[in-house]
Amino acid sequence: MFLNYNSNKMFFYFILFFSTLITISSNSWLGCWIGLEINLLSFTPLISNSKNLLASEAALKYFLTQSIASINFLFIILLKMILLKNFEMNNLISIVINSSLLMKMGSTPFHFWFPNIIEGLSWFNCIILMTWQKISPMILLSYYLNNYFLMIIMMLNTMVGTLGGFNQSSLRKLMTFSSINNLGWMLAALMISENLWMFYLILYSFMTSIMCFMFNLMNVYFINQLFIMNINSQIKISFMINFLSLGGLPPFLGFFAKWIIINFLINNNMIIISFIFIIMSLIMLFIYMRIIYSSIIFNYFKLKWFKMLIKNKYLFLLNIFSMISLLSLIFSTFFFL
Repeated sequence: MFLNYNSNKMFFYFILFFSTLITISSNSWLGCWIGLEINLLSFTPLISNSKNLLASEAALKYFLTQSIASINFLFIILLKMILLKNFEMNNLISIVINSSLLMKMGSTPFHFWFPNIIEGLSWFNCIILMTWQKISPMILLSYYLNNYFLMIIMMLNTMVGTLGGFNQSSLRKLMTFSSINNLGWMLAALMISENLWMFYLILYSFMTSIMCFMFNLMNVYFINQLFIMNINSQIKISFMINFLSLGGLPPFLGFFAKWIIINFLINNNMIIISFIFIIMSLIMLFIYMRIIYSSIIFNYFKLKWFKMLIKNKYLFLLNIFSMISLLSLIFSTFFFL
């Protein structure tokens, strides 16, 4: 029975992987829609769990939300293919197509389903939803960009992601709003260059995966769980490095992609957008620093209830990956010299 359950999960992960390839390699909008639907039908069973009501509720919400976005996407591409061949409604069509794709990836102002659904997921499914599930919609978005509409959306993403991170007690919701914040940067990178977007997505996926794997290893889901644990010093250093890198503090690894985007925005006289991006990154760094200082760096033993002694082979690998971010200190020194 257990073997059958695991084999079914591996089958759905396999379909999930190939559905993304179908979407990004399709020659028509209808083929892209089919790939998105296969992706939806493969990820929904991975979320649901009969023993967990939150997971089942999250699977139902995810299915309904993605179905609404798919219906809008299918409706507008059929309208464009059949009825509007000889009519000029490009701006309206591009806004509707962009909106349905933004809804699929959990972008502002269609982000309300994202924190609620992710609260019922395991950490591994959180990684998939915050990283892999953004690939297909963003590549389809690059085919039919509406630049003025996306400029507004990417500013809203950075603001909502930052302000939503305040007063969050759930680590999963905090990582969700961090994902929304970084989605604004990804949209800016997508408008500049697809290579820059791919570079930013790889860096963001790398840092987010390390954070979620560490939370899964420690079995923590809320910030107050970090307050009552006497955590190993290696884990403290890894937390600090990855949080600062995720926030984009120079000269850590997460800073370089943001620096390229800011440089491009300033050179193209988008001063207001770059100012909003920088201010929101500073506020996001304040949120991360507050968690680091309160739960990890500030080590008052009378407040710690549990002693965390994790001896795991995966912890050694996570520490190695965390130290990769510190290598950027060396490279940045040579670069600026």
